[in-house]
Amino acid sequence: MYTTLIQASTVHTNLKSSNWVLVDCRASLADFDYGRSSFATYHIPGAKRADLENDLSGEIISASSGRHPLPDREQLTRFFQCLGVTSESQLVAYDDGNSAIAARFWWMARWLGLQNVAVLDGGLKAYQAYLSRADVEAVTLSTSQPLRSDFTAMKPLTKTREVSYIESEKTGCLLIDARSAARFRGEQEPIDSVAGHIPGAICLPFEENLDDNQHFKTAEQLQSRFREYVSGHSEIICYCGSGVTAAHNILAIQIAGLGEATLYPGSWSEWIQDPNRLTEPPRVVSD
Repeated sequence: MYTTLIQASTVHTNLKSSNWVLVDCRASLADFDYGRSSFATYHIPGAKRADLENDLSGEIISASSGRHPLPDREQLTRFFQCLGVTSESQLVAYDDGNSAIAARFWWMARWLGLQNVAVLDGGLKAYQAYLSRADVEAVTLSTSQPLRSDFTAMKPLTKTREVSYIESEKTGCLLIDARSAARFRGEQEPIDSVAGHIPGAICLPFEENLDDNQHFKTAEQLQSRFREYVSGHSEIICYCGSGVTAAHNILAIQIAGLGEATLYPGSWSEWIQDPNRLTEPPRVVSD
């Protein structure tokens, strides 16, 4: 079974496999309807859809939570039941960009204890490129809704830390910020109300896990990127703007064979809710 990445050719070969569940995770922070409309226009045959805002996120609590808090496990379990997922399923997640939303789904499936979940390497574009080959036959599947399963969440395969832990003294821990270097340095902030980063963190932008074709770099390349940080600390805690793209770094660390990094789900958008929490550079306080 596949637990990190999967290639388009393998996905295509298994489209008719009864225990495979493909999940389309396309989303845009600038257009909340993008995922639904793009799925309606085209999707991989047999794929189901996961909505970032409604299925892969919980309720936002004003002045407290981040922008994409985790749903409770019971809510997420019900969604997986609606997808027809069982403990024997092979899950495949994809989006049409840099695999950030697909990685979020990958992480959340593992949060429910499902190990056999993989991200389609290169996303929808890689699948469409594979289909364009002359020797590939198209597959047609029915569009019937899956039978609701009786899936029950199991022990998480992932790790999380709450904001109170991030605030505490964390001997041996390292915070890795997955956002761009410009956002990390506080030079720009297109989404959140405060620019900067959590003090003590380092910046390893998630998009640098990919090559020019939006495929993940090799395991060896990702080992070179992360090894010095993982080997030098007792715990790696990944965060980003709202807990979504941080999963991309967690996946990359898994591909590299360097163990299980921890997610801080609330991330920067939660951290800045409390004005008493320090930021780097220091937040500007208006008179």
